[in-house]
Amino acid sequence: MSLLPRVRPGHPYLAGAPIFAAHRGGARLAPENTMAAFLDARDRWGVDMLEMDVRLSADGVVMVIHDETVDRTTDGTGRVADLPLTALRELDAGARFTDLHGEPSFRGRGVGVPTFDEVLEAFPRTRLNVEAKCAEVAAPLVEAIRRHGAAHRVLVAAEFERNRRSVRGYEGAWGASRSQLIPFWILHRLPGAGRLYTPPCDVLQVPRSFRGRPVVTPRLLAEAHARNIPVHVWVVDDPGEMRDLLARGVDAIQTDRPDLLARVLHEETGRPLPPGLRGGGGASP
Repeated sequence: MSLLPRVRPGHPYLAGAPIFAAHRGGARLAPENTMAAFLDARDRWGVDMLEMDVRLSADGVVMVIHDETVDRTTDGTGRVADLPLTALRELDAGARFTDLHGEPSFRGRGVGVPTFDEVLEAFPRTRLNVEAKCAEVAAPLVEAIRRHGAAHRVLVAAEFERNRRSVRGYEGAWGASRSQLIPFWILHRLPGAGRLYTPPCDVLQVPRSFRGRPVVTPRLLAEAHARNIPVHVWVVDDPGEMRDLLARGVDAIQTDRPDLLARVLHEETGRPLPPGLRGGGGASP
């Protein structure tokens, strides 16, 4: 008798494939991880899901920002963990962004580093994919989610399991960390061995390739789907790659170019054109 893989129960958050996700809000069209990007992604491009990153300020506020420091994405300097909310509020998160034409089109326009509470309040019906970038932020992150009654629409992700170990048991969707992805990726390639391990997660979020080796293969998709685990792919900005992944049956694509993915989804799946593309418009490459 063959050994069948353990089937995960599935989570309603992940319904409706293929899911259209804006990586950091669509980081090539607006300053990443800002309200400007999130609003643009929702209102102009009609995304299903906003992907973002969170860290903790010096005074314990959950802030939406990717890097350990503010240097790359704002006009300030210093570690997020060393700066209180008042100092983070003063930063221009559009200062270093350049648009598709190479212009600093958001500089001086009042684009700031948002708090996670502000995002929850501004997007009460939007799915959020949130990566905990440090261990200190996990408990305050989940506390905020529960305070807003938003567990049904917020996925908690982490590259490293240590960054969210304190919130195991979270009732919302749970993305696979590196320590869950790697054994699954290794074992699924070995005849018979792949069925021995089912990662304890609701979704695999993976790059298309890693160090020159393909990750999203037909076999990986088949093994994940046999366990009722969807596969989301990041970060895909090329229309040809988007079409190929959709043809393979991936369950979501995260992109920095939601303008391009919106058109591909319209052409490949019949998804309605969003406001940003009606009448043939859209951002120029």
